[in-house]
Amino acid sequence: MSVTLESACELHPQVAIRPEPFGALAYHYGNRKLVFLKHPDVVAVLQDVASYDSVADTLRAHHVAPERWDAFISALSSLETSEILRVRQ
Repeated sequence: MSVTLESACELHPQVAIRPEPFGALAYHYGNRKLVFLKHPDVVAVLQDVASYDSVADTLRAHHVAPERWDAFISALSSLETSEILRVRQ
């Protein structure tokens, strides 16, 4: 499944986020994937996405400019492929 603006998402329960000066590290304890998150705004959205009904609501709440939304959807879709993020059922 691909992440869309309408998707309701959450961090996978086996994922830990560790803040770093460059952004953060996301580690999945189940599949042992390590992902470097290089943009603090992506980290903030990722950490807060479960609090909102959709990705679009999360982006609005974090004051992400609409012209950047496609880049965020691409990044979140990649994180879903890595099982860092998942779409809520």
